[in-house]
Amino acid sequence: MELVFATNNPHKLRELQQLLGDEIHLLSLKDIGCDDEVPENQQTLEGNAAEKSFFIFEKYGYNCFADDTGLEIDALDGEPGVYSARYAGEEKSAEANMAKVLEKMKGITNRKARFRTVISLVIDGKENQFEGFVEGEILREKRGTEGFGYDPIFQPDGISQSFAEMNSEQKNQLSHRGRAVQKLVRYLKSLNLTL
Repeated sequence: MELVFATNNPHKLRELQQLLGDEIHLLSLKDIGCDDEVPENQQTLEGNAAEKSFFIFEKYGYNCFADDTGLEIDALDGEPGVYSARYAGEEKSAEANMAKVLEKMKGITNRKARFRTVISLVIDGKENQFEGFVEGEILREKRGTEGFGYDPIFQPDGISQSFAEMNSEQKNQLSHRGRAVQKLVRYLKSLNLTL
C-alpha cells in the first residue's frame, strides 16, 4: 500500500520508513510534487496533524498521514508543546530551541517532560488519530549526536542514555513516534488492506 507521509523532514521520513518496514511504501511530499507550505495553524498537536493530512488528501487526492510532535515540560507548563519546532523562532533551529529550553530550565529541579506524537491518518476522507508518548526528563546539557530536534537533551525514564546517544533502532523501540506508528500499523492491518 502507498501512503503519503506529509513531511519534508528527511529524518522523520527515514525514521518512519524504518518503523514501517516493507509493509507500506511511503511517499514524501516531494514524491507527489507538493511544494506547498503545508499549514500548521492549530493550537494543539491533534489539530495540526489533522490540518496537514486533510490538506494533502483534499488538494492532491492521496491517502495520507501526518504527525505533529511536541516536547511537553512540566515545569514550563507544557512548553514548548505545539510550538516545539519553532520555539526559538521561525527558522526552526534545533540548536536555538535546545538552548532556549536549557536556559529556561536553569535552576529548576523538576526536570520531568514527555515527548508526545499525534498521527492523523486520512483514508478516503475518513480520519483516525493515534497517539504515542514517552516520559522522561530534560538533561542539564546536550549529550549525543544521533537523532534530531531535542533528542540530545531528553533522557527517557529508566534509560541511562539521551535519545541522541541511541542508534535509530534503539530509539524506535521506545520512542513516542514509534509507539504512535505501531498503533497506526495495527489499525491499517485491521482494515485487511493489501500491505
